[in-house]
Amino acid sequence: MRLVILRHAQTAGNLERRYVGGDTDEPLCAEGIACARAKAPELSRELAHAGVAQPPRVWVSPLARASQTAGLLFPGIEQVRLDGLREMCFGAFEGKTADELGGDERYRSWVEGMCEGACPQGESRAVFSARSCDAVHGALWQAAELGAETCCVVAHGGTVMAAMEALARPTRPYFSWRVACCCGYLAELGVDGMLRVTLEL
Repeated sequence: MRLVILRHAQTAGNLERRYVGGDTDEPLCAEGIACARAKAPELSRELAHAGVAQPPRVWVSPLARASQTAGLLFPGIEQVRLDGLREMCFGAFEGKTADELGGDERYRSWVEGMCEGACPQGESRAVFSARSCDAVHGALWQAAELGAETCCVVAHGGTVMAAMEALARPTRPYFSWRVACCCGYLAELGVDGMLRVTLEL
């Protein structure tokens, strides 16, 4: 089994460097739509060159930016929404920029703690990561049940980082798995249940 895991294209909040999390259902902006349209043929060539079969379904976050991106990158392919793939819920930090939060002691404490603690009214990284990994495992299981050779997931930057930190080998820290919008990884699932990255997309 191979896993294609991708981050969605840009939203207005992404361009403004806001915390666009799991409680913000923001659509793609014009730049994001253009990015996904430009990426689609490139992605198709990269996957074909790697011998990756077209997936029968694409597993997506229920948020609009993920499903829109999947529709542009994999037109005509059925989408399966998994709630667990949604981005981290940033609670009181949601929708704000680092500059806007600079005077908030809770925010400074969270950042100084490497963003591992729970956001006020939001999630901790541990809870978010466990949820993300469960969802990616669910997508892989469903793909295997279909007899598919490829499981394709289109979700969020945080989802990608959480899944890869937990499942990829050799191990790397959470933030080292950060990807730009419309980018991600191709990885092979080993018999040990771990992922080996074969291509950055």
